[in-house]
Amino acid sequence: MSTAPKTVQSKESPALSEKGLKAGSVGLIGAVVIGVSCIAPAYTLTAALGPTVSEVGVHLPAIFLVGFIPMLLVALGYRELNNAMPDAGTSFTWATRAFGPWIGWMGGWGLIAATIIVLSNLAAVAVDFFYLMLAQIFSNPELGELSKILPLNIATTLVFIALACWISYRGMETTKGVQYVLVAFQLLVLGWFAVSAFAHVANGTAFDATAISPDWFNPFAVDSFSQFAAGVSLSIFIYWGWDVTLTMNEETKNPEKTPGRAATITVLVIVVIYMTVALATLSFAGVGETGLGAGNPENQSSIFAVLAGPVMGPFAILMSLAILSSSAASLQSTFVSPARTMLAMGHYRAISPKFGKISPTYKSPSFATIAAAIAAAGFYVITRTVSENALWDTITALGMMICFYYGITALACVWFFRAEAFRGARSFFFKFLAPLVGGVILLVMFVKTAMDSMDPEYGSGSSVGGVGLVFVLGMGVILLGVVIMLVMYRIRPEFFKGKVLTRA
Repeated sequence: MSTAPKTVQSKESPALSEKGLKAGSVGLIGAVVIGVSCIAPAYTLTAALGPTVSEVGVHLPAIFLVGFIPMLLVALGYRELNNAMPDAGTSFTWATRAFGPWIGWMGGWGLIAATIIVLSNLAAVAVDFFYLMLAQIFSNPELGELSKILPLNIATTLVFIALACWISYRGMETTKGVQYVLVAFQLLVLGWFAVSAFAHVANGTAFDATAISPDWFNPFAVDSFSQFAAGVSLSIFIYWGWDVTLTMNEETKNPEKTPGRAATITVLVIVVIYMTVALATLSFAGVGETGLGAGNPENQSSIFAVLAGPVMGPFAILMSLAILSSSAASLQSTFVSPARTMLAMGHYRAISPKFGKISPTYKSPSFATIAAAIAAAGFYVITRTVSENALWDTITALGMMICFYYGITALACVWFFRAEAFRGARSFFFKFLAPLVGGVILLVMFVKTAMDSMDPEYGSGSSVGGVGLVFVLGMGVILLGVVIMLVMYRIRPEFFKGKVLTRA
């Protein structure tokens, strides 16, 4: 008797099948909240503002807008794919239907690898701000230094990962309830910070009051293409995560429409938040390399940790709480993507069928969620123990993986709908032009980042055999996916021969 998954026969998706997830558990607002949570604006901004300013200076708003363009174009392509094929496997399933099992498998691997890596980083950031919060609450700076004790740091990080895994395991309704509170709080604090910063500028009490100029929005004013590319690569990273709304498509109300709409709305909401906070930060602190300046290298690891006190006064602790809640919320919501991608890959026999198991109680990917937690925990323990530079350089290499699987999925949209592309203005723009331009931009950025990261000075400055550690780690993770894929081909040839999930 065949063990292939039961298919749902329809004109739009003749080879797709249901996986047992709890349908109708997330509406449009809930999906947008989870999307914003996964992007984690408070955590992302405090980590990305400084490095981006160091590359492009006052042209930060322009770079944020440039990074937003391919994200929006790709999101439009994702929406069209979801309308035709709502499936929790997203990039894996869609690229398989368009290009076949080999490219589809690597698309899924890119998503899984990127999210597993960022899960470990999110947990690490949550731990840092947890101890910083304790230091602020008890007015004891020594408590903030506890995160530097390696055994305690690792133990606390594993606790955070376990808690996030437990919430995610309990299904989308529990996830959604937690996210409403955490997302609302971080957006409130970011708004508070922006208003306070602009108030200081207006009152003449800002550190380096800088008038907003139209030139800030001109990407062509950036000094060099290398600086421009580095800035765009960083800005692409800060938007990453909106596609979590698509991986929930089998659990949303109106799965053909809601996930795609949620993805588009999420990207638009995030760009408004980023632009507001970026303008407030530049206006208050300027881009100088001394003191509170946004260009000061000493401020780049966490710009809000430096500016929260001068901007928000006695309420600065709220920013620490916001970043803690942001990283913790994103840690939990980010579990959604790799768990559901592995669920789909197990369901369609691209990896072990164990990953296709569903919790009978919570209707969530049981085995895949736990596997994602174990992988994230293992990755953190290994990289943090071996070298802190390795951990942070892997995060830098994350941009390559994001561009890799987003680019593949965008081009999958173009190829899948090639017969419909010229049947009208709407089809031409949404099914052809938008995903084509977005996908090409991201794949160009992938190649450019890969070439630049070969320089040992890229990232932390570490190297292996004269080649930059960022390049070694980024390409190493992708090549690891190729090796695992070849092993799976030997073990589960039915998927790779197109017997389970067929090309459209």
